[in-house]
Amino acid sequence: MYRKIIAFFTIFIMIISLSACGNKDYSEVSTKTKDNNNSKGDKIEVVVSFNPLKEFAEAVGKDKITVTSIVSGGIEPHEFEPKAKDLENINKGKIFVYNGLGMEPWAEKVLKTIENKDVIIVKASKGGNFIKTSEEEEGTHGEYDPHIWLSLKEAKVEANNIKEALIKADAANKEFYENNYKDFASKLDNLFNEYDKKFKEVKNKNFVTGHEAFAYICRDFNLQQNSVENMFSEGEPSAKKLKELVDYARKNNVKTIFSEGNVSPKVSEALASEIGAKVESIYTLETKEDNKNYLESMKDNLEKIYVSLK
Repeated sequence: MYRKIIAFFTIFIMIISLSACGNKDYSEVSTKTKDNNNSKGDKIEVVVSFNPLKEFAEAVGKDKITVTSIVSGGIEPHEFEPKAKDLENINKGKIFVYNGLGMEPWAEKVLKTIENKDVIIVKASKGGNFIKTSEEEEGTHGEYDPHIWLSLKEAKVEANNIKEALIKADAANKEFYENNYKDFASKLDNLFNEYDKKFKEVKNKNFVTGHEAFAYICRDFNLQQNSVENMFSEGEPSAKKLKELVDYARKNNVKTIFSEGNVSPKVSEALASEIGAKVESIYTLETKEDNKNYLESMKDNLEKIYVSLK
């Protein structure tokens, strides 16, 4: 009986010892993992105004950041009104990125309401080469065309400004952000060079869009856009205005009228019907469409314009 008691306690002590060892090992692994995860800080919370800035931030920050876009669901950034939840997100975030140039007329008011003084404010267009707006557009956007993200060259400017903010917020990962930016910038350059060569081969440089949003693409590749929307800016166009655009399209052998997702296609369809052209969709990238990223959407835009000019 005595031996049985001794054996029982021996086994009991062994079980406790093994259990303790197991707990100790788990604790060490957990602590080590936790330390590794936090060795260069938690994920940086980035809040952006709308989609292209979200894509630039994700290209540079990758898995070291989380990005919240305030404007979504097909809403125009310049028609958006932020809600209390949006202000809360900005105050909780580490970085707030907006385009500027009048694209987000609400942004200046929002900046004044930010209580968290540690939030890093990024005007993504800072340092860009801006295009003055036409008289028709100036009343809507201001002195300069805000669609700067539609230039592959200016996209590098915006991505670089975001990169600098990430480094400021997370200096320990500077090399990571620098390398990601270089990789993204290289892809932008490659896409630009591919279509720079293609557009130089075509004689026709004129295309027609529903909305005059592509001035930066035109400047990049020496093209000329004409906007259907301008003809309809004051309601139904006069017979004279419509004839001018029809004559323009016929003179420049326009076979495709481009229409953007956030603009009614009716005006483009009316013109296309008049001149026997087709209507083709094109991306402004203000919202994510067809589950395509920035580079995919821009390549799609450039290819469609190129094919229409051929």
